[in-house]
Amino acid sequence: MAQAIAETVFDILYLCFAIFTGLIMLLKGKTPLVKKAGWMAFLLGTGDSFHLVPRAYALWTTGLEAQAAALGIGKFITSITMTVFYVLLYYIWREHYKIQDRKALTGTIWALAILRIGFCLLPQNEWLVYRQPLNFGILRNVPFALMGILIILIFAQEIRKTGDTIFRFMPLAVALSFGFYLPVVLLSGTLPVIGMLMIPKTLAYVWIVLMCRKLYKNSCTY
Repeated sequence: MAQAIAETVFDILYLCFAIFTGLIMLLKGKTPLVKKAGWMAFLLGTGDSFHLVPRAYALWTTGLEAQAAALGIGKFITSITMTVFYVLLYYIWREHYKIQDRKALTGTIWALAILRIGFCLLPQNEWLVYRQPLNFGILRNVPFALMGILIILIFAQEIRKTGDTIFRFMPLAVALSFGFYLPVVLLSGTLPVIGMLMIPKTLAYVWIVLMCRKLYKNSCTY
């Protein structure tokens, strides 16, 4: 019961924050850059809700294993939306730092995103069962992790070059999100307590959204 209460309260606060922050930037944002940030935050919240809402329902009713199909479908949807999240973050990077050309980099980001989504669509993932195959969990996260590494590197490069303060901690936030997430992928099947790392991983995404929210606040001052 304690787990159900703690997780539900945390998830409600997180989802409301991401969705409403995204909606505010979408509806009130004055620039395409702010609206991209709005879409990114809104997608984060709505995508994660497909997994977190069934999880909360399962914790309060019949348990996680009994709701395996709903949780699996939610996890599948979240896997797709998180991929799009990082594509949007890439385009926020391009627009914020006024990046021109870099066609090879853009092609790489898109190729990794398509590869990730393609791996997620394979039936071998067995999304509807409670304990899904570890090898496909690793496989579908390889291109995702590579996307994350690229995002870290390109933000760090531009931050050093420009002295930007808005996204000063973006490389750290993205690194933390993956640092907390990957052990869950690898070990949660044998060590369920590792799943607790999803809480700091979620907080890292809150940090990313808060940084993007600065774009909206800055645009409102002009």
